Amino acid sequence: MRFCRRGRALAFAAILASVPVGQALACTDLADALSSRWSLATEHGVSWLVAPCGQRFYSLGVNALDAGYPYRSKDGKVWYSWTAFDQTRGQWVDAARRRLSAWGFNSAGGWSLPPQVLRLPTIIDLELGRQARFHWFDPFAPATATRMMALARKLVAPYRNNPYRIGYFSDNEVGWWAGALFVYYSMQPAGSATKQRWVETLRQHYAGDWRAFAGDFLPPPGVGSWAQLLAATQMTRMRPGGEGIHVVREWTGIVARHYYALAAKAIRAADPDALYFGDRLPIYYDPAAVRAMAPYVDAIATNYNVDSSDGWIAPYYFDGLRKLSGGKPVLVSEWFFAANHNRTGNLNNGHLMTVETQAERAVGAAAATLNFAAIPQIVGTHWFQYYDHPKGGRADGEDYDFGLVDINDQPYRRLTAALAAANRRAFAIHQASTAAEPIRPASAFVVPHAEIALRARSLSDWPKPASLMPRLTPSPGAVDFGEAYLTWSRRGLQLATIGQDYYDLDLLAYAGSFPLEEAYRVELGVDFGDGPRRFTLFFIPPRTKIHDYPEMAAELCAGAAARAIARGCSPVAGGQAVYFGADQPRITAEMRIPWAVLGVSEPAAGAKLRVEIAVTAWDRDRWMSLSGRAPAAALHDPTRWRPMRLGNSPQTIEGWPILARAPD
Repeated sequence: MRFCRRGRALAFAAILASVPVGQALACTDLADALSSRWSLATEHGVSWLVAPCGQRFYSLGVNALDAGYPYRSKDGKVWYSWTAFDQTRGQWVDAARRRLSAWGFNSAGGWSLPPQVLRLPTIIDLELGRQARFHWFDPFAPATATRMMALARKLVAPYRNNPYRIGYFSDNEVGWWAGALFVYYSMQPAGSATKQRWVETLRQHYAGDWRAFAGDFLPPPGVGSWAQLLAATQMTRMRPGGEGIHVVREWTGIVARHYYALAAKAIRAADPDALYFGDRLPIYYDPAAVRAMAPYVDAIATNYNVDSSDGWIAPYYFDGLRKLSGGKPVLVSEWFFAANHNRTGNLNNGHLMTVETQAERAVGAAAATLNFAAIPQIVGTHWFQYYDHPKGGRADGEDYDFGLVDINDQPYRRLTAALAAANRRAFAIHQASTAAEPIRPASAFVVPHAEIALRARSLSDWPKPASLMPRLTPSPGAVDFGEAYLTWSRRGLQLATIGQDYYDLDLLAYAGSFPLEEAYRVELGVDFGDGPRRFTLFFIPPRTKIHDYPEMAAELCAGAAARAIARGCSPVAGGQAVYFGADQPRITAEMRIPWAVLGVSEPAAGAKLRVEIAVTAWDRDRWMSLSGRAPAAALHDPTRWRPMRLGNSPQTIEGWPILARAPD
């Protein structure tokens, strides 16, 4: 069933209903647009997509608008399929469009039907690098570029010159796992153009000095020269205590730059009017890869796992993208909420955002929608996905209640009502957003009072943004890669951290227990006037992983990091530390230091203290601290610690109002 022209015009007018009154409209229907060119604009510090008709556009999209699977039953599972609900796929499309419009969505994301079928603005995932065998093959071989150019022409052809086509993702979640990239290409044969480039990168980095290289890395047995390293097909690994991580990052940047340059050239040659959004970063980013990406993409797509079940979005993540890319716009290409209570029977079997009930899901998702919209460089957010996974999981085992509808095509009404209310506000929230740093009073930071349930493994009971500490200053040349939160209660002083850094199990060569000097760690210094106390929370990786992520252990030690590294960890009496686990390379944890360990009885509101916090990344690659000094120096001098005082009550983030109660 096709929409008549009037129907299409009304649908597009609804999509653009939030355009401010008085803004000129070049057309009211994308089908009538004189061009298929989408663009980007920044007005008063706020980034926007711009439709071919000239209107500002904030993309509220949904992934997997594909009508489901061609089968209803397979492998003993019931799958979402249009064949169970409609006589034709066209009927499914019309019904889905009506629903999405009612729920405030205006576009389609990855793995959706073609835009000319959906008649919705769409960003298409090409899987260009994967199909051209760029990743984990021989990316610097001349044939790779040839394949990418030819494939781009073929993959883009169905969408070229279509005004509903916003642009393209070249791939999904490439990752740019620095250690894995380094180790993998160390094992390739000498005939590999990429192995040759890898050896040349090392030779240049160490100015031809083999001994300097061998001081940072452990080559395979019997390898003692650059020529032998080129011929070796065994793993080259990094030694603890050296500076090898810097060339590991350099190699990541070299490979990433080559990928983005080829992808951008191929896509723009195939469809000059389309926008290029990169490769949908996987809930994490490598700083070298983002710097490499920036000159080639129009905007940066990143998938995102919301930081707390209340919809909180950690500010450091998007601020880091802004600094690394020189202010490129960002599209959140995938985000989600699942609930353990769901009609499909999904088990939610991993580390992605999951709450207990559909009511919690609705509240958290609505809050996240508006928190995203309040970030000025974000030009849209795409929900993953339209329907639930089948009970028991899809082919790769992922089994989540991510759907706006269940496996029987019934909407989760509480969720869709909440998202409808939030989506209607998103344009105005975004228009009013600002890139300015939050203004904090010149007086001491006030530590809010809050009773925190550490074992709950959630930051939802942390008062935000009141407990968010002033931004940590990174080491020279780096951007902040995390943040810290501080509260107090009758049981002690409580610190939480959200950060990101990738650790590869194969990169570091060590015998025995993990060397603490290479650990990701958070150091805390506190002085209530009775002398400084110092503590370090180390994150210890396993030797191997059972799941698709390494199960880290959190180890809380008394004293600064240098003491634990030199003498071993001294436990903190009565101290608690909880690592949330599973989301590596994201690192989320919280800890509590009892008052007795801090040298004071339970203080009252108004008590003064001094605090320093310093975070060091894996392999000592970078650091950040409250004072802006290197961690050892920062923790050593308590006279320069930040003055603070204890507040008398929590200050919580505003909860977004939800429409009248709806059934699940």
